Amino acid sequence: MQKVLTSSIFAVSILIGIAVFLFPIIVPAALPAADTLGGEFQQTQALTMVLLTLTIAVLLLEVQGQATSAKMVAALGMLIAATSILRFLEVAIPGPGGFSPIFVPIIIAGYVFGARFGFMMGALTMFVSALLTGGVGPWLPYQMFAAGWVGLTAGLLPQVNNQTLLLIMLATFAFIWGILYGLIMNLYYWPFLSGSLELGVAQGIGATIENYGVFYLTTSFVWDMTRATGNLVLMLALGLPAVRALERFRDRFQFQVAAP
Repeated sequence: MQKVLTSSIFAVSILIGIAVFLFPIIVPAALPAADTLGGEFQQTQALTMVLLTLTIAVLLLEVQGQATSAKMVAALGMLIAATSILRFLEVAIPGPGGFSPIFVPIIIAGYVFGARFGFMMGALTMFVSALLTGGVGPWLPYQMFAAGWVGLTAGLLPQVNNQTLLLIMLATFAFIWGILYGLIMNLYYWPFLSGSLELGVAQGIGATIENYGVFYLTTSFVWDMTRATGNLVLMLALGLPAVRALERFRDRFQFQVAAP
């Protein structure tokens, strides 16, 4: 029952995330600029509370599960703290373009500990690091959702025993998410810069996708390529040692009961 409830919460959070990003496209920005910004801010605050409630609920459900859950939650807290410090350093000493060191730890944690762990790792890393860096704003829930999806999808990757294939898979995955993260995050503000848009009604879905593609290529592609390349280099350099270290930690708190 608890597993079903936890999975249901994650499913709802994913649906909310999709709605968050598609809302400003499906519902056109027909209000005056000031009203639109004010309404968007209020919607963002409400969505932030929904997301935080969902992730905290999942944490509580995990802690009330097996005895190992508390240890895994403690591990989650330590990883979030370490990754948040990386983001603090990134803000203090900006890297080139859109490069950020936080995505590789999120991917590795999701791959080793699973999709639910990865989702919480990504979402809560963005929240905690925003408090440390003063990056709290209407963009925060969007960052939390997008980073949560990075960790969640990493947990869905197949388990690979061959170390070379594993490294290639994780490096390719990190590179792709370097592009996808920017592609998704641009949906937050693109409709308001591009004017009033209504997906599939005013222009048709084909024209809408084409317009967004042109917007993305001319404004963000180079920036995101820097992030993707940084993810690739970091994963190639640190991916395997980090995976092995976290797998040893994970295996210490897992056991199987042999049948008599």
